[in-house]
Amino acid sequence: MTKNTAPIARRADRIRPTGESVAWVAMAAVTVYHNPRCSKSRQALEAAEDLGASVDVVRYLDDPPDGATLRAIIAKLEDPVTDLVRQECWDELGVSADDVATADGVVDVLVRHPQLLQRPLLVSADRAVIGRPTERARELLSG
Repeated sequence: MTKNTAPIARRADRIRPTGESVAWVAMAAVTVYHNPRCSKSRQALEAAEDLGASVDVVRYLDDPPDGATLRAIIAKLEDPVTDLVRQECWDELGVSADDVATADGVVDVLVRHPQLLQRPLLVSADRAVIGRPTERARELLSG
C-alpha cells in the first residue's frame, strides 16, 4: 500500500483538492505529475482515459515532489536528467545551465522552483518519461 496523493478513477475532475485528507489505497500503475494549465499534460490525462489506464494525478504545483521523490524519478528516467527542467524564467529565478548539469543540481533546482518541472511527467514502477510528445505518454500508459 502506498500513500495516494491524488486518486482519480479516469477523470481529472476527481482529483483530491489541496488540504483534503489523504487515504491509504492501492497504487495506480502510473503517476502523472500534472499541471491543468498545460495542454500536453491534459492530453496525457485524456490518453489515460482513452486507454482505460488507472493513474494517480499529482498536481505538482500544489503538492511538489520532495528531493527523495525526485531522486527516485531520476533513477527511472529514460530522458536526459536535464530535460526535467523547463527553461523558462531562468534569468528571473537565478537559474543557469550549470545549475542543472547534474542530477543533484536538477533536484536542487526543482525543490526550490517546482514550477520548472517538465510536464507531463509519467512514472511507473520501473520507468519514468516526459510525456512530450503525447505519444510517449500513450506508450507508457498502454504498456
